[in-house]
Amino acid sequence: MKVIVIGCTHAGTAAILNAAKLYADAEITVYERNDTISFLSCGIALYVGGVVKDPQGLFYCSPEKLAELGVRTKMSHDVLEANLEQKQIRVRDLKTGEEFYDKFDKLIITTGSWPVIPDIEGIGLENILLSKNFYHSNTIIEKAKKATNVVVVGAGYIGVELVEAFETNGKKVTLIDSEDRILSKYLDKEFTDKAEKALADHSIKLALGETVVKLEGEGGKVSKVVTNKGEYEADMVILCIGFRPNTKLVKDQVITLDNGAIVVDEYMRTSVKDVFAAGDSCAVVYNPTGNYEYIPLATNAVRMGTLVARNLVKPTTRYMGTQGTSGIKVYEHNIAATGLTESWAKTAGIDVKAVVVVDNYRPEFMPVYDSVQLKVVYEKDTRRIIGAQIISKADLTQSINTISVCIQNKMTVDELAFVDFFFQPHYNKPWNFLNSAGLNAE
Repeated sequence: MKVIVIGCTHAGTAAILNAAKLYADAEITVYERNDTISFLSCGIALYVGGVVKDPQGLFYCSPEKLAELGVRTKMSHDVLEANLEQKQIRVRDLKTGEEFYDKFDKLIITTGSWPVIPDIEGIGLENILLSKNFYHSNTIIEKAKKATNVVVVGAGYIGVELVEAFETNGKKVTLIDSEDRILSKYLDKEFTDKAEKALADHSIKLALGETVVKLEGEGGKVSKVVTNKGEYEADMVILCIGFRPNTKLVKDQVITLDNGAIVVDEYMRTSVKDVFAAGDSCAVVYNPTGNYEYIPLATNAVRMGTLVARNLVKPTTRYMGTQGTSGIKVYEHNIAATGLTESWAKTAGIDVKAVVVVDNYRPEFMPVYDSVQLKVVYEKDTRRIIGAQIISKADLTQSINTISVCIQNKMTVDELAFVDFFFQPHYNKPWNFLNSAGLNAE
């Protein structure tokens, strides 16, 4: 069995490592346009902020390790064309310029995603950077040495983490987003208010509800960001607007969402026989709604890549869907979320209710205790849990993983009230705050 893998970040690495162990007789070849694999881009802000000193720790695999498993590792090779019907790809060696064809019995598409780059005036100026891979992180760190005013465009997780890292390094920082709140896809207003206050308290300028209309420069380098409401000095601009699936190779050959994300079934099979896909190039089943959505997360990618390997010869292990569970630390606040927010649910036309619990997470007789704020969103009629958010100075984010399981298993908010949690004064109260949310739901 000849297996070709296109792309080798999280999903590709997981697929290869597992396939190499499961199918000893398989001939596995990976084509990757970069010369590195498995870089944890979620660690870029930690690297930029100096928390991570050695970036090699952000790699959990290497081409050498794959080669030891018998995998033909073709780094710095760009796949130019894929003919799925003929089971053939055309490849260019980026170091020599040589082009050649290769055939497959099974194809695994793990081409990932790429940052959204707006088509606006001045986008080609120097010091306008992306934040996606290892090379981007090195460029950001090098350029930041000479930068005083840093503007980050996009207030999702990456943007928010980067502005904190830059502020910690003594930069004057502005965060711009067209939405009127940061992290608006993940958190409701009562949570983003706290996160925004933390940023503002550290002198980070928040330019929310503003859209970048052009970038101005001097001597070929960016000097100013112009929005529909203001202007901001900038020696360096980081674009964190979002991601698009990198699927041009198979356009019009497989079923996709409108944005190009490949639709796969529960066994990671595309609409073409013997062609599988995983990771940021794919749509996923979003359990809160049951619909296909585009949710590029490393956690989804490694799960899907592992499932591709298990299902490569025959369907054995199905994908259980995702809740889009995620977390972030904003200064002293530990924040996590899963599923739908109340605001997004209402925008989607889902009739929901929400219960909010604000309590000290452990007994007040303990020497130290912190407040926790938890919000659980549930369908009004069925009372099925479809989302939750948490914020606390104590790290209680793992509780959101518990709610993620509740959503995946279609539990109701009433059932949450009586789930069996242990009690120990060091950690919680006799009624865990998750129980309290169920008890207090109307």
